[in-house]
Amino acid sequence: MADGLITRDPVAAAGPQSLRSRSATVLGRLRASPWWLRVLAIFVASRLVSTAFLLIFAAMEPTTSWTVQHPDYGSFARIWDGQWYYVIATLGYPKTLPLVDVGGALHVGQNAWAFLPVYPYLVKGFMLLTGAAFPAAGVFVSVVAAAGAALVFHRLVSRFLPAGSALFAVALFCFAPLSPLMQVTYAESLFLLLVAASLLFLLQRRYWLMLATAAVASFTRPGMVALALVLVLHWAFRWWNRRTDPFPGRDRVVVIVVAVVTGVLGLAWPVVAWIATGDRSAYTETELAWRADYIGYGKLVPFTSWVQGADWWFPGGSGVVFLAVAVVLFALFLLSPWVRRLPVDLRLWSVAYALYLLAVFFPQSSTFRVLMPLFPLLGALAVPRSKVFRVALLVLCVVGQWVWIYYCWWVNGADWTPP
Repeated sequence: MADGLITRDPVAAAGPQSLRSRSATVLGRLRASPWWLRVLAIFVASRLVSTAFLLIFAAMEPTTSWTVQHPDYGSFARIWDGQWYYVIATLGYPKTLPLVDVGGALHVGQNAWAFLPVYPYLVKGFMLLTGAAFPAAGVFVSVVAAAGAALVFHRLVSRFLPAGSALFAVALFCFAPLSPLMQVTYAESLFLLLVAASLLFLLQRRYWLMLATAAVASFTRPGMVALALVLVLHWAFRWWNRRTDPFPGRDRVVVIVVAVVTGVLGLAWPVVAWIATGDRSAYTETELAWRADYIGYGKLVPFTSWVQGADWWFPGGSGVVFLAVAVVLFALFLLSPWVRRLPVDLRLWSVAYALYLLAVFFPQSSTFRVLMPLFPLLGALAVPRSKVFRVALLVLCVVGQWVWIYYCWWVNGADWTPP
């Protein structure tokens, strides 16, 4: 009461019917907005959630080898591999490989050659252009690339999903458990953007444009050699179906050329490391240094790392059984009706990239991160239209962010779970 008058809450006075009407108006305007605005609205909402989680954990962070206690956002976003990207952006790559003495034997130690140059040099260019410090520049590049990845991913899934399902696929992409990585100083969001663009160009059969994005991706993150295999399978699929889907001679030649060049580019970084250091196995030995803490130093034998990892995590043979079950379940998922809604080329990418990981990667807590390029499979999870299913999936994604930051990103003492 004021001056003898009773004031009324205009929202309460409006009543529930008016509130529902306003909500419907807002939703109607959102549906009528351009597709890119809807995608960016989802992206911004997801970044608010991830930023809140990262700030909460930063406030709980003790003093570590990377940061002081309770670091600011930029410092917290630069830990783990972000520190290696900082080294590359400021100092470049070493010409002499560091060596560690293990029982009288010298082995290559961890060093910057494990990280490819596009992201750190792009951040360096932005630093020089704006005068920004590495954390701010790195986070800016990552977030912009992530927004671009969300937009391109929408264009990708819109080719085979209705509008609502395509937006839900984008929501899964933006709110995914590892989506906080898209706003720290990691190369993941830039790589996802380039992979999404390459796959979109492949579906559009714009092979030369695909080669351009694949070339940049080849020096952003490892794994693009898998795209060369996709192109070989793509060639075979188009040739097999040439009667119903013409495969002219010019396209046959272009696909072969692009496949060969993509394969060469996918294997080029080890050659660059060899030329720069004079050590033919510089890149391979550098990568092997990261698994030495688990199984010691050794040679890279394709398709044995996952068996070694399974035995390390679950000794006594149970790990191999677990690995076999995981592979079978993944294969069954690829054969499911949901996944079969995806274009053949996206399914081929999922198979090829999974084979690449089985060939070279050692499973540990970073496994979840290296699985991120399988993001086209999110399109399969967007096929069911049940609201209960979709809400539950998004809730699991948000909870998964908290769990992943707690176990993998947040550093609490002697942390052995790198992201």
